[in-house]
Amino acid sequence: MMVNKLDIIEKVKECVIIAGSAFSDDKKEIYGKAIEKETNASAKWMLETTLKNALVAEKNRSPLCDDSGIPHLFLEVGPGKNIDGELLKAIHEGVAEGLRALPGRPMAIKGNDIQRIDQSGGLDIDPGALLPSPVLIKPIKEDILRLHVLMHGGGPEIRGKTFRVFHKHKVSVVTDEIIEWAVEAAGKLGCSPVTLALGIGRSHFEATSLMMEAMIFGNHNIQSKLEKEITEKLNKSNVGPLGLGGNTTALSTFLKIGPQRASGVRIVSMRPCCGIEPRKANVIL
Repeated sequence: MMVNKLDIIEKVKECVIIAGSAFSDDKKEIYGKAIEKETNASAKWMLETTLKNALVAEKNRSPLCDDSGIPHLFLEVGPGKNIDGELLKAIHEGVAEGLRALPGRPMAIKGNDIQRIDQSGGLDIDPGALLPSPVLIKPIKEDILRLHVLMHGGGPEIRGKTFRVFHKHKVSVVTDEIIEWAVEAAGKLGCSPVTLALGIGRSHFEATSLMMEAMIFGNHNIQSKLEKEITEKLNKSNVGPLGLGGNTTALSTFLKIGPQRASGVRIVSMRPCCGIEPRKANVIL
């Protein structure tokens, strides 16, 4: 396909900046609702402060958090659209420019495989040197190319989990184990309240991809019965914002369930997104 390289770079750059600096409208609304319902004074103050800081970050186009995040990319492809190397190259250049403009925190580790593991290669001071994750691609019916950018912080990655659950032919067995994981994760995360992102699939890769999709398309104002149930149970844990207690351990749950195999096992991927996540934006290329 013919790619207007400069146009793509500029669009992706802007998308990265928005993802890293602004709450989505539904996230602003859910924070407002949580503030109204919260009865713990310390927890209420924390929620108010987080929302206030987020509005300032959006106004200044500055990072929502010191951990500005690692870009994760999801590309929707319409039936009349094609993907080629020039397009992907332009997307990567746009990500790099967005990280420089935000600015992102320098997090790219230099060196060979061993040096990147033990960090002996040192840190690249260029925010744009931070490579995004591999691109996930999904066909859609709309005849467009739409890129989604997620900015993933380190805390939720440390507390996330992808594991098998023996379902015993009961949904409650799966959700009960999810709640057990989530309560532990929220208690150790620190930067709660969480938005719990979940994917349930046939393999670890598929479950994680579904979890990514749940974050991208999840909406705090549109919750399924199962999502509401998980959120309500998690809020009974009394972990609360920053672990201060209260009834706002979780803002919402974003759940995506994919095809399942005939098996006694379900693969579940869970990410306890921190109080400013999912940080996301999208753009039509």
